[in-house]
Amino acid sequence: MKIPDRLYPLLEMGLIQEVVRPLMSGKEAEVYIVIADERYRVAKVYKEAIHRSFHKKAAYTEGRRVRNTRQQRAMEKGSKYGKEQAEAAWQMTEVDALYKLGAAGVRVPKPLVFSEGVLLMELLLDPFDHPAPRLCDCSFTWQEAENTHAFVMRQVVTMLCAGIVHGDLSEYNVLLAKDGPVIIDFPQAVDAAGNNSARAILLRDVNAITSFLARFSPRLADSQFGPEIWSLYERAQLFPDTRLTGRWRGSTRQADVRAVRREIDAAARDARTRRT
Repeated sequence: MKIPDRLYPLLEMGLIQEVVRPLMSGKEAEVYIVIADERYRVAKVYKEAIHRSFHKKAAYTEGRRVRNTRQQRAMEKGSKYGKEQAEAAWQMTEVDALYKLGAAGVRVPKPLVFSEGVLLMELLLDPFDHPAPRLCDCSFTWQEAENTHAFVMRQVVTMLCAGIVHGDLSEYNVLLAKDGPVIIDFPQAVDAAGNNSARAILLRDVNAITSFLARFSPRLADSQFGPEIWSLYERAQLFPDTRLTGRWRGSTRQADVRAVRREIDAAARDARTRRT
């Protein structure tokens, strides 16, 4: 087994003692089982930008900011330094999301160390103490599918209440651990309030999970959890314990254009009166 270059600094610093084997590979990173502090852990090794297969990154980074204004300006200009900082910010998005969502009560892996482009996390296990499988590798009864769907929708709600949309939620990014589903992979996490694409991304996330689990329980296919969740969020009526129905109807009211024009004309008259 070839050990990735990015893991050598962690071995030299003693943060990990051994690289056991590869666990999985995705479009953004490769994941390895390692030994750290005499326990099995996972090391997520982020791929360099030129080796990632992820596209349309701008739709996800809208609304993201770094605290250092010099770094922010460099990122916006696209200089060499700016690209380096953008890459670091891309990786830190997942780290920040894991800490924030964990504190909010979302079931995510516990981050341990982030260093040299490597994120060290807890290893999630199934009931037989094997690495937890992804949903895509599991089969469900109709009742298990509906229970899993309800649980993941609750996680989506709690994430949104914390201001985050996953951005790449699917059966490939949910693990079925011994104590229930755990959501993973957050480099594409979206700022719900600061990204104009947040609604569309959330609807796609919900649709991806729903479409997969509807294979086992077809009646899930007609649910409208995505629009319902976002509608409640827009009206500031969404909370972690908000009861969902899966039913939603868009507004059928037509805009009262004449009333809007009357308001504009009234505001203009008031402005003229103040100036005279």
